[in-house]
Amino acid sequence: MKFQYDRDTCNGCMLCPSVCNFGAIEKDGDKVKFDMNKCVYCGSCEEICPVDAIHIERRTFDKSKLLEYHNVWVFCETNQGRLRSVALELATEGRALADALGEKLVAVIIGHEIEHHADTLIHQGADKVIIVDDKMFADYTTDAYTIAMTSLIAPRKPSIVLFGATGNGRDLAPRVAARMGVGCTADCTGLEIDDERQLVQTRPAFGGNVIAEIITPARRPQISTVRPNVFKPSEPDTSRTGEVEKVDIKISPVQVRTRVLEKVSEVVEGMKSVEEADIIVCSGRGIKDPANLALPKQLADLLDAAVGGSRPIVDLGWLPPTQQVGQSGRTVCPKLYFALGISGQIQHLAGMSSSDLIVAINKDPEAPIFSSSDFGIVGDIFTILPELISEIKKVLDAR
Repeated sequence: MKFQYDRDTCNGCMLCPSVCNFGAIEKDGDKVKFDMNKCVYCGSCEEICPVDAIHIERRTFDKSKLLEYHNVWVFCETNQGRLRSVALELATEGRALADALGEKLVAVIIGHEIEHHADTLIHQGADKVIIVDDKMFADYTTDAYTIAMTSLIAPRKPSIVLFGATGNGRDLAPRVAARMGVGCTADCTGLEIDDERQLVQTRPAFGGNVIAEIITPARRPQISTVRPNVFKPSEPDTSRTGEVEKVDIKISPVQVRTRVLEKVSEVVEGMKSVEEADIIVCSGRGIKDPANLALPKQLADLLDAAVGGSRPIVDLGWLPPTQQVGQSGRTVCPKLYFALGISGQIQHLAGMSSSDLIVAINKDPEAPIFSSSDFGIVGDIFTILPELISEIKKVLDAR
């Protein structure tokens, strides 16, 4: 992109500074001058200039080149040899996108001693699984995995590449995108194919107050990270068969600038992870005091559930950040979700609205959480919870 300003042609009308929202244009004598450190090339000044003194030369692209790119790829992350659940979620959504395009779904798995996961991914919908297996990839490192992914992508030209928005995925995807000279849409909560065969990537913006739909019309591959637990994995089809390609990628140790010295579990001892739990008991500001968390913890113990919290009580230090549910915390998709004293702001709903069954307890009958709940109880949680716990105990004792 190239910016051109013809000072001799400029008539000094001063219209362009009035439309620049970024403070990049200011009066300079009877003309104007531009601060290119502030300019974002939006084109407002070019459009309003009556004498065509401003011209932005935008890079053109050959649409026929986009036709060279085919298939949907999903990067399937492992952790200590286990396939992460987000890999199955991506495979399910990737299958739907590939079907919409009439193309193949390719699952990519990188690690060490991970070949046995190929059948799982094929049963989940993959037409082909690409395996990169070497000791160098036993632990995730940015350099090694970036080299591996770009080495696979460059000659094979996939149209779409999806990564889970995990810690590693959020590190790897933008690095791969930068190497390939393309963009990356982060933290997607929705994906679909439009009439022009483009990937429409939906993500929350501005603190969840706006939902943005993003397309990448001029570059391939289209790269996105997808939040875990947004898409539900389909039931595996064990009758499916597919192709397995083993690719040997050798990387010199000098190409990898980091090494793993120690692994520290993010899960707090004695607390079940909210990301993996089938049942979550989540508390909000209505719990009033950290001592009162004993009540939801008692319910969680009865149901073998994880204890979660909304952002306000996590910010207060009542629960660790690993247990926060919501847009700025974890996105969860349990079979049963209890929302205790949670008002239901959009940022929280973004993290739990895909739960199978939502039970809300709140004394405010107008609380937004009720519009997203399957069952709602209007009342004081300190009155209702003891009764609920008592009834659950009776049911469990009767079994």
